[in-house]
Amino acid sequence: MESTGFWSALGPAERAKLTEVAAVRSYGRGDLLCREGDRADSVLFLRTGFARITSVTPDGREVLIGVRGAGDVIGELAVIDRGLRSATVTALEEVEALTVPAARFTALSRKEPGIAWCLALVLAERMRALGKQWLDIGGGTIPRRVAAQLMQLAVQHGVRHGVDVEVVIPGTQAELAMTAAISRESWVRATRELRARGVISTGRRKLTIHRITELRRLAR
Repeated sequence: MESTGFWSALGPAERAKLTEVAAVRSYGRGDLLCREGDRADSVLFLRTGFARITSVTPDGREVLIGVRGAGDVIGELAVIDRGLRSATVTALEEVEALTVPAARFTALSRKEPGIAWCLALVLAERMRALGKQWLDIGGGTIPRRVAAQLMQLAVQHGVRHGVDVEVVIPGTQAELAMTAAISRESWVRATRELRARGVISTGRRKLTIHRITELRRLAR
């Protein structure tokens, strides 16, 4: 269930070339890896840990976009088009990342077709996932929206432990509810019902799916 990420799609030679021009940085829980609206000066490759991606809507609401884990690339869009950061990335736990200066990453992407191709694959995958996420979560009943949201998190970032799937919760209940376009109270009621049915259990900053087949059925 774990995302393969950009890094694992690269060949040994491409990884070596990126590592050669990268610096290793460590972030504590709650630290910002990059901030929405800032000028992009580097690309980051997560080595360990999870980070959440959020963006602020025109009316001032913070919306959860997704979660990135080991192997994922962060900040590539703003480097490619020389624009501003489109989202804020915050460490959910202790994170270690490789940071490559924007100019060096751009030069390597132009010179090394393997890097450029893997980047294109990642961008295509994210566009497809975002479109599906809006279709799955944006419509239907409240229980279906919540089930679809939890399935999305499980597919992208779940870790199997036997028949269970453990997912790091990327935000607060209010943030998850906003992403599903429902109220916090509705999100709480829907997850409480899932717990009562034995489909999931919850803990501090994590959720365990015990009956993934039933959750998938509820998300349809």
